[in-house]
Amino acid sequence: MSGGERLVTLAAVVGAHGVTGEVKLKLFAESAESLAAHERVLVGGREMRLRAVRANPRGATARLDGVGDRDTAEALRGAVLQVPRDALPPLGEGEYYHADLLGLSCRAATDGTPLGAVAAVENFGAGDLLEIELADGRRVLVPFRPGVADWVGEGIAVDPAFLE
Repeated sequence: MSGGERLVTLAAVVGAHGVTGEVKLKLFAESAESLAAHERVLVGGREMRLRAVRANPRGATARLDGVGDRDTAEALRGAVLQVPRDALPPLGEGEYYHADLLGLSCRAATDGTPLGAVAAVENFGAGDLLEIELADGRRVLVPFRPGVADWVGEGIAVDPAFLE
């Protein structure tokens, strides 16, 4: 992994698991299996080999090269596991990674007025919501669906009625 690549966060270390150096993870990836597909990951900015990943009811547990005891595992608490964007599997028509939406500029669908940028993507079960940081610093959640927020070119066209 070289510098300058766009990175995607797949998990975060939430603590140690046991005494042999395993770490507990909060997953942002689709599943433990999708994380396990990556042999090498950046952990807190340091490249490490991902030796094993297994799902558990609260996320996943992983073993990383160079982490052989509880103290070393606990020292990773808060570190994120990342991979370069181009290491993710290709997408089908109409599919996207949330990471691809972050930072996209948002404009009013009616007249092209600049509104702000996508700050986060949330999904509480009923579809993706874009958290847009407006020019005045306020943040609003807008459903990411046709006619409300459309991905057009290099940005998002937003129906201004959903900003209030």
